[in-house]
Amino acid sequence: MKKLLIVTAIAVLSMNLTFAQDDSSDSGGIHIGAKGGVNFASISDDDNFGDTEGRTSFHVGAVLNIGLSEKFSLQPEVVYSSQGYTYTEPGYKATGKIDYINIPVMAGFMVIDGITLQAGPQLGINITAKETYDDGDDDFDFKDETQTIDIGLGFGAQYKLPFGLFFQARYTLGLNNIISDDDVNLDIKNRVINLSVGYFFN
Repeated sequence: MKKLLIVTAIAVLSMNLTFAQDDSSDSGGIHIGAKGGVNFASISDDDNFGDTEGRTSFHVGAVLNIGLSEKFSLQPEVVYSSQGYTYTEPGYKATGKIDYINIPVMAGFMVIDGITLQAGPQLGINITAKETYDDGDDDFDFKDETQTIDIGLGFGAQYKLPFGLFFQARYTLGLNNIISDDDVNLDIKNRVINLSVGYFFN
């Protein structure tokens, strides 16, 4: 199922990129880009899990901006996103690495020239879920207890310069429990702040 979703996402993006090559001459048309940046990720607090802190990591991916009018746009993306949490006690630190292929589809409204407010849903496909320990203990892989699909809602802003360079700030709120094992009494959701820099090639 996971492989099918990834292949489908790549196929859809590839078709859009092919179409964009014929439409890029329109200033309000379709623009292809890439982006990367830093994640400030965390999980929602659960009294049964304990106090956790954030994990700082990275994301990288492809962007497609579709101009619908002078003010409105649609921006689907396919992004590898390294997320998770940290858990620290005196003399002990664990890092939860929960990584996704995320597919956000952001609706945009340009408030002033170059600055666009964005919001929209995000589909995440889980590819890694494990804890690593600073004291050298073996990694704990809990992917089998983790939901394959993560649904989120993102909102933020994008600033694009005339020559294609752009900057993003976005907050994504996870909507579903990422734990799938009914025997584990936890309700945990993803929380991620992304700061990105990218470039539209056309």
